[in-house]
Amino acid sequence: MTLFNRGKRPSPEWPGEVEQLFGDRNTGDLSALEGRTWDVCIDNPTSLPFWVRDAGKVLKGRVGHYIFISSISVYADGSRAGITEDAPLVPYKGRDAMAETLETLRADMENLYGPLKALSEAEAHRQFGQRVTIVRPGYIVGPRDETDRFTYWPLRVADGGEILVPGDGQDPIQVIDARDLAEWVVRLAESGTCGTFNAVGPNYPLTMDAALHGCQAVTGSAMTLTHVSPEFLDEHQVQLPIWVWRKSGPYAGYGQVSNARAVAAGLTYRLFATTVADLLAWYRSLPAERQASPRAGISRGREAELLRLWHARHG
Repeated sequence: MTLFNRGKRPSPEWPGEVEQLFGDRNTGDLSALEGRTWDVCIDNPTSLPFWVRDAGKVLKGRVGHYIFISSISVYADGSRAGITEDAPLVPYKGRDAMAETLETLRADMENLYGPLKALSEAEAHRQFGQRVTIVRPGYIVGPRDETDRFTYWPLRVADGGEILVPGDGQDPIQVIDARDLAEWVVRLAESGTCGTFNAVGPNYPLTMDAALHGCQAVTGSAMTLTHVSPEFLDEHQVQLPIWVWRKSGPYAGYGQVSNARAVAAGLTYRLFATTVADLLAWYRSLPAERQASPRAGISRGREAELLRLWHARHG
């Protein structure tokens, strides 16, 4: 097994048997890969088409199977529930996709991420032909999720008390434990399975309220849920992670992407409670200053203020 990256950060979790090669896809430095062959390449971080193109220049004919980790953000129409892998993809509206860089992507993530992922998929097929697997995850959660997006909710439930919940609690959400995703991708590699798959979870409908009660089953905390309207949140310019106001617009199908093809190809899911428990254990192992600075959600003070305003208006 070989890990290729820039070597900017230590990787203590990798066993000593893993070979590490260094380069930089931003500058086109892939020389460490030249002249080598591998059974399979799992391309995890790529968001830029030129990264795939350059990988093809070095690896075409030298890897038997190319697995590209994409995203459900590639879909053009998020208003439909049950989107399958055959749905149309979002078009790129820029001038030159191959000229896009990490800097231009980060400057306009909302408009570029999905289209560039879609074009990266196309480039994967162009470079590696039929021996390609495209995996399209949604929200990836669990231990070591540094975004804190899903983590906000287990932490909030663990604190107990009155919790501000967006919408009526019945909006669907989809999350997948990173370990379930990784283990399945390895199985795809081992079996040589090609194709395109939506890697979303769980394997049953999960609503916002059900997720919060699932967190409570792990933490044992006493909580009450106060549902506030999306209009109220908009009025006070509040965005809460994982949840999306579906309304009847472009997000009406949010949280309802079909995972039937992936499940048929062997994707399995650990218990939601296991993900929550392991996530909380990991987060609580972090340095105190990191725990005190969550990267998503709202502060407890802001939540209390919003609850006061809501009750003043609605009783």
